[in-house]
Amino acid sequence: MDIEVSRDGVLTWPGGSFRCALGRGGIGAGKREGDGATPVGSFPLRRVLYRPDRIAAPETALPTAPIAPDDGWCDDPADPDYNRPVKLPFAASHEEMWRADGLYDVVVVIGHNDDPVIPGEGSAVFMHVAKPDYEPTAGCVALALPDLLALLRDCRPGDRLSVAG
Repeated sequence: MDIEVSRDGVLTWPGGSFRCALGRGGIGAGKREGDGATPVGSFPLRRVLYRPDRIAAPETALPTAPIAPDDGWCDDPADPDYNRPVKLPFAASHEEMWRADGLYDVVVVIGHNDDPVIPGEGSAVFMHVAKPDYEPTAGCVALALPDLLALLRDCRPGDRLSVAG
């Protein structure tokens, strides 16, 4: 299945369409760390992470795993673990996956800059829960929680997120 994301913030798949938030830097080719852009391209859906204290494992055929309080994601291009999950405390710059704001209650890890990882070409580009006002993200695609859960029910290994240029 191909999940399409348009420049105007609409995510469409065979099961329907939803509003989504995109990066504060818009949609862009040539993604660079910290540019705030949602990268153009077609990316495989790798796995789903979720906060088990807030939500049950989402219904999906994708691999799922719970997030723990010591989970992070390295966003330091100079670190060997760049764009990979890490355990906290972690000395290099990183995202905390166990967030108080609920944005990472459900996270879909997508295959952006992961095979191979190229330092500086963007890290922690996910699909995750949107803020109530759909405020722009740091480069991710974000959906309302009920919409993300509905989409995940239809997702299977091999599905791709395609962001239009």
